[in-house]
Amino acid sequence: MPAVTVDNILALPRIDAPAPGAVDRPVRSLTTAPVGYEGEGFPVRRAFAGIDLAALDPFIHMDQMGEVNYAPGEPKGTPWHPHRGFETVTYMIDGIMEHQDSNGGGGTIGGGDTQWMTAGGGILHIETPPEHLVMSGGLFHGVQLWVNLPRDNKMAAPRYQDITGQKVALLSSPDGGALVRVIAGEVDGHSGPGSTYTPISLVHATVAPGASLTLPWNPEFNALAYVLAGEGLVGSERRPFRMGQTAVFGRGDTLTIAAADTQDSRTSSLEVFVLGGKPIREPVAMAGPFVMNTKAEVMQAFEDFQAGRLGSIPAAHETLG
Repeated sequence: MPAVTVDNILALPRIDAPAPGAVDRPVRSLTTAPVGYEGEGFPVRRAFAGIDLAALDPFIHMDQMGEVNYAPGEPKGTPWHPHRGFETVTYMIDGIMEHQDSNGGGGTIGGGDTQWMTAGGGILHIETPPEHLVMSGGLFHGVQLWVNLPRDNKMAAPRYQDITGQKVALLSSPDGGALVRVIAGEVDGHSGPGSTYTPISLVHATVAPGASLTLPWNPEFNALAYVLAGEGLVGSERRPFRMGQTAVFGRGDTLTIAAADTQDSRTSSLEVFVLGGKPIREPVAMAGPFVMNTKAEVMQAFEDFQAGRLGSIPAAHETLG
């Protein structure tokens, strides 16, 4: 699992040991993601299925895309589609994905890169593997997260952030047993590059077999951990969890994740996506690609899309009849 790594983890800044009296967060729930299909048919695991929105706030939805090894001609993406009222965060671990949107944003991301699109008041976008990857096939693995926007920012101007893997903050656990990549927000005083409307933290952690990671976590934030690969133990109770499972933490100052002493033949370490944020605590009305505060606002979004007010597909990508 490439993402971003280092030759000498012990040369990285170390995460401080927990302060005396720090409360380690318990696990409130543990769920297993069902498998589904997205876009033109690529497989996903619905990481947040079965979890109450109140426990996810400010997050709405998350898919683990792949992991799948495509044969030549098989790679798939999504067609042009609209969004309003939230942000999409696409984090690639393996493979390559291209993004283009009606606001002029776009780029190509590979292992360890992130595309952060604020849909705001409305945008059209498309995500596809590049043509050469379609021809050759190859490994494809990533995460797409939907981050809600507060009422006051739902109609913000769309924007696009291209966050290369070299920009993420890299940290080590005190003993060097875990590599922590901070994509957005702050962990132990170290900030990731992602700029957010809602205060959140996003982390991809790699924990070596038998090692343990304790992260200081903002007490005002909720906290979730999703297993991308491998198996281990989570929370103050050390509950077993494995690939495809999401742990929702209770309140506290830190969260602890430990890797099992042995991993399966496909996985050298425990790979975990850790996320949390300050809850928005506003009504959520969502349908399809729109996340608003009321049903009337969702209906207005559909009307605006049908009327062409959410943007237009660039001419170079129009299909001629």
